[in-house]
Amino acid sequence: MHSQSPIADSEISARADGSFPRYLRRVVTDLQSLGVRVAGTLQGRSGGAGPADGRAVLFEGIPKNVPIAAAYTAESPYSLILRDGEFLLTVGGEELFAVEVVPEPEFYSLADENGVGYRKIALLHGTDCLACTVIQRCRFWRTGGRCRFCGVEITARNGTTIETKSPEQLAEVARAALASSAISHVVLTSGTAFVDGEELDRLAECARSVVESTGLPVHVQFMPPGDLGRMEKLKESGVATVGIHAESFDPDVLARMAPAKSELGMQRYERAWKKAVELFGPNQVSSFVIVGLGETDESVIRGGELLADLGVFPYVVPLRPVPGSLMAGKRPPAPERMENIYEAVAEILRRKGLSSGECKAGCVRCGACSALSLYEGAPSRVACHVVRSPGEIRDALDIRRRIFVEEQRLFEDSDVDDHDAASTYLVAETGGGIVGTVRVFRSNQDDGHWVGGRLAVLREYRSSQVGEMLVREAVRYVRGKGCTRFTAHIQEQNIRFFGKLGWTPVGEPVWICGKRHQLMAADLT
Repeated sequence: MHSQSPIADSEISARADGSFPRYLRRVVTDLQSLGVRVAGTLQGRSGGAGPADGRAVLFEGIPKNVPIAAAYTAESPYSLILRDGEFLLTVGGEELFAVEVVPEPEFYSLADENGVGYRKIALLHGTDCLACTVIQRCRFWRTGGRCRFCGVEITARNGTTIETKSPEQLAEVARAALASSAISHVVLTSGTAFVDGEELDRLAECARSVVESTGLPVHVQFMPPGDLGRMEKLKESGVATVGIHAESFDPDVLARMAPAKSELGMQRYERAWKKAVELFGPNQVSSFVIVGLGETDESVIRGGELLADLGVFPYVVPLRPVPGSLMAGKRPPAPERMENIYEAVAEILRRKGLSSGECKAGCVRCGACSALSLYEGAPSRVACHVVRSPGEIRDALDIRRRIFVEEQRLFEDSDVDDHDAASTYLVAETGGGIVGTVRVFRSNQDDGHWVGGRLAVLREYRSSQVGEMLVREAVRYVRGKGCTRFTAHIQEQNIRFFGKLGWTPVGEPVWICGKRHQLMAADLT
């Protein structure tokens, strides 16, 4: 737990790389792990698939959902007290600052023609997100495959929602919410249907109804279907963004906590993520990564790197135990742990060119259940990542042709060779497009040996450290794949450049394509 003494005034304006003020960042991280004690009648929602036992609070105008009703909040050093109509946040009995608790929206008091209250159909998340679980049932709920952290059927059982929402009901509530609460985007999720992927069809119908009725951008969440073509229906219905949630990248933890997801296998998730990025674009696909299920920090960070490389936003959240779920008695992870993970994942986001601010709709745009957005800072001017589309591959090959065929004349017509089919392409990207590339592939002789090559950067970017960034990213990528030896044949004039990056010569120079090349090995430590 952080110090209970008041925050120093000198910290208020401190910002690192465009990030949120450090003192508020720390407080929010504390609150989402420890909760806050409240007095009076202030209440949060319970059950469901969203932020249980919590309430949205504004920090410099940014909503963050913090636990207020969970049992562990009784031990929190933080309190919310109401004084003269204003909520004050205190720690250890000392006042920190005033905050605004997001009030319940006006549309909660309305009902449809059948008397179903609007709040049983959809809820306000944060300040401007309308959220709904379209099908409040899951085929794994009564089986051994049920996610232990999920509470999707709890609210249907206790009568605070209805089991199935129709497209017409959602459109009606969305119109009312738009009129009274400045809603700007919609989240639709669902339990898993008994027929594989069938929930996607229902989500598409509901999304289309909301989009046609309000024009609001819609985000939908679902398990990766066996038939990836079902996602095309979502795109056709007007869906703007999607969430395909792996939850954990520790295989043993996933097998214990979400057996049904584990049985699908990570390859099915990767296929679905790639298809979704192809349809909706980078930064418009996300995956929850829950911290507090028993995983290692390294698995969270490794998962964040894998997702970000694909163009999928790793939405890292602390565990929020849902009352009535199989993990109801657990506690969120320590704030110090969350702070370290947030910093590491935020650095990945900057390198890979992803930003919560660029997401059109959904949990990433709302951001209330995670403090990650407060750590992001300004994105890197140049992002390096694995190619995410056939178009990026074409751009990379075009840059190689311009450098190795037209400029250096190492090849007569094309530099493409037999290794390209088995290669992973990494690219450097600016706001104007792809400006550099490098490829890596496994050596046929040794599974732990990877080979790099075809480093090519457009002439106008060669003084901008783009080449250095690509080389470092290539080393980082192969190391994550279990590489134990990484080599490349380097043109003699580039030996010094690679030497500065920790590469060392191996053997004597050789002639390749009419030019002397030196075999060099990377430092993988």
